[in-house]
Amino acid sequence: MLTEILPFRFELNTIAIAGASLWSLALYLGFSPLSEWVIEQLNRWFNFAERSLYTSQIEFEKTRKAREAQNAFYASLFSIVPFLVIGTLCNWGVEISLGRSWAISTGILACMGCGIYELGRRDGQSD
Repeated sequence: MLTEILPFRFELNTIAIAGASLWSLALYLGFSPLSEWVIEQLNRWFNFAERSLYTSQIEFEKTRKAREAQNAFYASLFSIVPFLVIGTLCNWGVEISLGRSWAISTGILACMGCGIYELGRRDGQSD
């Protein structure tokens, strides 16, 4: 375990981590059009930032497809960061108002509700 290797001791609040993760997942599912927009904007920014690193157009075009795929992967990974922050705030708000025992329960309920909403939203789009 990592805590046995390090010379100092630190505590991880597993309830807070689990609650924040559940709320983040619920927000990610519930606001999936927003998450797709965040991914698209991050991807555009990564491609723009990487283009400025190349001085030669030929060199830029040579590896363009692989770099764009890599940037899309990084954008999808980094798109969860805003949802983690807001999920942590939601979890903290539930802990303050209702207590620690409710943080996990409401996170699970929010995940189920947002998951059902997302399934219905996608089904409605396919019709």
